[in-house]
Amino acid sequence: MFTFQARYVIMFAEVISVQVIRAENTATRAGAYYVRIQAMAKKYHITLEEEFDEHDNNETKYIVILDDDFPVATCRFYDIGDGAVMIGRVVVLPEYRGRGLGSRAVLSAEEWAGELGYTYAVLESRVEKTGFYEKLGYIADQENIIEGGTFRCVHMEKRLSSQK
Repeated sequence: MFTFQARYVIMFAEVISVQVIRAENTATRAGAYYVRIQAMAKKYHITLEEEFDEHDNNETKYIVILDDDFPVATCRFYDIGDGAVMIGRVVVLPEYRGRGLGSRAVLSAEEWAGELGYTYAVLESRVEKTGFYEKLGYIADQENIIEGGTFRCVHMEKRLSSQK
């Protein structure tokens, strides 16, 4: 299993020790699902059927960030053809936000996708969150707005650097 460990110094001298993992088994994927249910489904009243879609399958790759073995952030990616992956379900537990964990999850997914030979990452960002992704190098297509059942999103893309 691939792991990445880092220590972050947080406001008020709080230190958290995080581990970034590539969730490749049921137990670690459960961590991704836990974060999604706790941080998004409950807050926005998203049903399990809406939160867990056809892309939550064995082909989808998941990043999970742990704080002392407790899942606190996640994202997923899957193949959409033409050398591209769709990154999505980027979620950080509320009490861990503002600590760079969302960025770490996305960058870890990009790195893994690059190692697998993908050259582009695509995502659908909530309109109010595009600035977060722009800081990571994504370019928004303001003409491509997706009206979802819960969120209004904009299509964004980024060319990945070669990892192979």
